[in-house]
This record gives sequence, structure tokens and C-alpha cells, in this order.
Amino acid sequence: MYTRTDESSDPRDPRDTHDLRHHGDAEMRDAPGNLTDLAVNVRAGTPPEWLREHIAGSLGSLAAYPDGRSARAAVAARHGLPLGRVLLTAGAAEAFVLLARALPVRHPLVVHPQFTEPESALRDAGHTVHRLLLREENGFRLDPAAVPESADLVMIGNPTNPTSVLHPAADIASLARPGRVLVVDEAFMDGVPDETETLAGRTDVPGLVVLRSLTKTWGLAGLRIGYVLAAPETIALLERAQPLWPVSSPALAAAEVCVDPAALKEAAQAAQSIAAERAHLLAGLAEFDEVRVVAAAEACFVLVHVRRGAEVRERLRSLGFAVRRGDTFPGLGPGWLRIAVRDRATTNRFLQAMDQALTMVGE
Repeated sequence: MYTRTDESSDPRDPRDTHDLRHHGDAEMRDAPGNLTDLAVNVRAGTPPEWLREHIAGSLGSLAAYPDGRSARAAVAARHGLPLGRVLLTAGAAEAFVLLARALPVRHPLVVHPQFTEPESALRDAGHTVHRLLLREENGFRLDPAAVPESADLVMIGNPTNPTSVLHPAADIASLARPGRVLVVDEAFMDGVPDETETLAGRTDVPGLVVLRSLTKTWGLAGLRIGYVLAAPETIALLERAQPLWPVSSPALAAAEVCVDPAALKEAAQAAQSIAAERAHLLAGLAEFDEVRVVAAAEACFVLVHVRRGAEVRERLRSLGFAVRRGDTFPGLGPGWLRIAVRDRATTNRFLQAMDQALTMVGE
């Protein structure tokens, strides 16, 4: 049902052929200007005008060193936490590096398929990484009993990239153990209506570390802003591993305003819209006999398996659409594709292109 494999920290290990450094932006790099981006999970049409103006207004302070106190306090208030439980980072990606370098763990385990940067960071820091591979026949859902007791660091995404599966918070919390760090990547949780199953703000789960990103919902991938929520002693360890002034003044300005009540209301409305558009995309994909969808999708992207998927992906590019290849994720092969949720008109055009691509490949 579940497969656990031991992976060497040596990236040249012949047992591992996955390109852990491949990310969705690579699908658009050097691409023609008319290629519609369904490969990157940043919400389309962002950042909104009010956010761009707010960030621009911070540029007058660039001569001063960044002061993160106000933004840190705003994030703490947003989750009902004391300041000592919050650390601002240059996107969630920096947090993975800090965790890998700062935490004194010996048996880290990463639940796959998921975002590959956590494992890359652990391997780069010299760790031998263990994997728990979730399977399609189980809906890519977590069975807490499959996590070995020996793991002193467990990393899991929720909702998970690329499967779009939202695991029950109770299942994830049940993984907590004395002496274990439990890292939950909630980079896409603010795109889930009502943020169901979030563990952000919880202080009763021992060893819990929650990572959040502001880049997906607000279109700030180029600005790099995220944060860590954890026990004060863990935050202190990570902060000591962090370079001075790691988050720029414009990013701090964005963080503060993106967690205020008006922004949270806008994000909640966007999450509802994404849910409706995702349902439309899934319904359209289900019409194709050659396509299997992970129907339990809850995030701003969906995962599908397509017969001759690598060829279909190239055909889609020739028809003007970039989708994310899935074979760089441990546990997935070349037939898997991740598709970002977009507006109704874009989705309808994509579904027409998918029909053409499948027909061309099948000829």
C-alpha cells in the first residue's frame, strides 16, 4: 500500500533519477510569449493593484535596513500567536534550508509525492533522506500508521503539491511524538475555503512547525515572502541560522498588509472562486477517456495521469499551453501532469487544446 525507500544524501545516487530541482517556472523559461501558463501555481492576475501600490510605497525606505518587527507582529496577530512563535523568511523555500541546517535531526522522512525542495535542502545539508511514497490507489492519502517511529523529522504538504490532496488535520497532528519535529508545508492553505484542516495557530501539537507562503495567492513569487510558525525554541534555532536582514523592506510591507482583515477577506473570496473553477476543470478533464484525475483536489491545481503524458505535454506546448511535468516528483512517472486552475475562459480553451493533443498523440 505504501512504499518506504531509503535515499542517499548523495545527489548522484543512481537509485534516484528524479530532478528535484525542477520546478514549474522551468516550463515557461525561454518559452514563446504566447504560451499560456498552467505550470506555475501562482494565482493569475496578481498582485492586485492595491498591493502593487502598497509595495511601491515602501521603496522610499530602501536606504534603511529592513525592520521586520511590525510585519512579524501582524503575522502573529493573524494566527493568534505570540511573537516568539513567528519567523519571517524569504519565501517558504528559505525555511526548508533553515530547517535542514539548524535542526539536530538524524532520521528525516519526507512524505511524497510533494514539493521537492524540502528533500533537496535536507540532502544538501548532508542528511540521508527517507521517503514515504503515497499511492494513487489510495488517493494519495496519508495513513499515519505508515510513518516509521524512527523518523525524528517528518515533512508533509497540506494541501499537497502536486496531488492537491488535503489531509485531515487530525491525521497529521497524530504524527507528533516526543523528540520528533513535524513540518507541515501549508503554502497553499490560504487557497482552501475556510482554511479547513490547517494547523497554523495550534500550540498543543508537540514539535509542530507550520510553513506559510504569501507568494501563491498574492502573486509575489518574485518578492519572496513567507513565514514559519513553531515553538519559541525552534524559532530561535532557525533565526540563528538565518542571515542578517533576510527579508527585504518591500517584502515586509507586503507581509504586513497581506494578513490584515481586508486582505484576508479578499483571499477567502479568491479561494471560493478557485474552488468553483477547479470543479469546472475537473469536470472537463473527466470527459476524456485517456485522462485519470485525482478527484479529491482541494488546491489551486489538479494532478492528472494521461496515457503518453510526455507526448501530450509537448503537443499542448505546440498548441499554446504549458503544464507541469510530473515525473520530477518522487512517486510519479512521465504520465503525470499538474495543471493550474485558471478562469473559465482559459480552462475552456485549454480543454479544447487537450482534446486536440490527445487526438494528435493517438493518431
